[in-house]
Amino acid sequence: MSNNTSPKLVPRKYLFTFILVTSLFALWGFANDITNPMVAAFQTVMELSAAKASMVQFAFYGGYATMAIPAALFIRRYSYKKGILLGLALYATGAFLFIPAASYQEFTFFCLSLYILTFGLAFLETTANPFVLSLGDKETSTRRLNLAQAFNPMGSLCGMSVASLIVLPQLISDRRDAAGQIIFPMLSEAEKADIRLHDLAVIRNPYVAIGLVVVCVFIIIALTKMPKTQSEEQKAEGKTHTAGETLRNLWHNKVYREGVLAQMFYVAAQIMTWTFIIQYADNLGINKATAQTYNIVAMSLFLSSRFIATFLMRYVNTRILLSIFAVGAGICSLGAILIVGMPGLYSLIGISFFMSLMFPTIYGIALEGVDSMDTTLGAAFLVMAIVGGALMPPLQGMIIDQHVIMGHPAVNVSFILPLLCFVIICLYGIRSHRAVA
Repeated sequence: MSNNTSPKLVPRKYLFTFILVTSLFALWGFANDITNPMVAAFQTVMELSAAKASMVQFAFYGGYATMAIPAALFIRRYSYKKGILLGLALYATGAFLFIPAASYQEFTFFCLSLYILTFGLAFLETTANPFVLSLGDKETSTRRLNLAQAFNPMGSLCGMSVASLIVLPQLISDRRDAAGQIIFPMLSEAEKADIRLHDLAVIRNPYVAIGLVVVCVFIIIALTKMPKTQSEEQKAEGKTHTAGETLRNLWHNKVYREGVLAQMFYVAAQIMTWTFIIQYADNLGINKATAQTYNIVAMSLFLSSRFIATFLMRYVNTRILLSIFAVGAGICSLGAILIVGMPGLYSLIGISFFMSLMFPTIYGIALEGVDSMDTTLGAAFLVMAIVGGALMPPLQGMIIDQHVIMGHPAVNVSFILPLLCFVIICLYGIRSHRAVA
């Protein structure tokens, strides 16, 4: 009897919309995870320090911080559909800016292109996440978002595969001598210029390709009628909160407020783990293209674990599950820090299994007690928390640039930062459980 009366994960009337919006998760997953290995690629071809190369992540995730609130205000004024369309337009614009960036061979221009591209991603995430939460019963909202988010790592796997199989193997600047040393720094300036022209064109091409895909998705969504959410219906009836009222409501919601903080540390941990896996492998004498295959393995674990976590949520309290997975990620982080060699690399890869449920679960828990009229702006601050991915990778890069710390490889030591993030996430799971117990 209970199975017959339990609400469906996605009601039939919302199924097509759910599928269409879920495709957006794959689109920003592709952008996220083709960009992570580009930190190491730019570091070599532009001859940058690890700290400066990580400015790619500062630009990428800084775009989220800049545009999340304007995106929410735009959606409050207009609609989810218009927010999606504007997001796709900005995404495509940033992708196509890679064409002049490669021509000018300016690292700053690439960072600017990524900054604009992520304006679009901020619109998409601010729109798609709460939209998915609204497409059905509130009781199943966190599970529904976990299901939709499972398609994010599918896009990520595509991005990683393109980087590993197409981009990184073609980079002439990463070729090594018999001793495993990179040859590029020893070449003449004229030879470097020719190689740089070739390699930046290789980096440019997948962004232009995804820009064309985004234009096609824009056209499909523009021609599709979207259902109104509860908040949009309330707005049509004149039942709305002012921005000031919404901010006060959010500030006084302890679970939400701490959720924004937990989300910031989660994204920081995710980006640090996936960005610097290549540097970790490089310290073991593994070239970039091969190292990126380990990133693909990590993402495969992440994807499979997302489905496992969605299943487990039927039987285990989501807040408790969040804490359990945070402990698992912390243990793997300790392995990556303390173990020098391939077992340490395997520990680093294992972190991805436990990170899988964190973003959508923190997101769902934080918004669970938020009034539907406050959801759009509430979602924006959770997207803005992605700025954690901009702030902490440069700090990790600075640690890595030390090479050795107290006789231990600095790249290993640097993973103490993700470890601290997982401790904070574990505490959030516990505290949010106590808040509703």
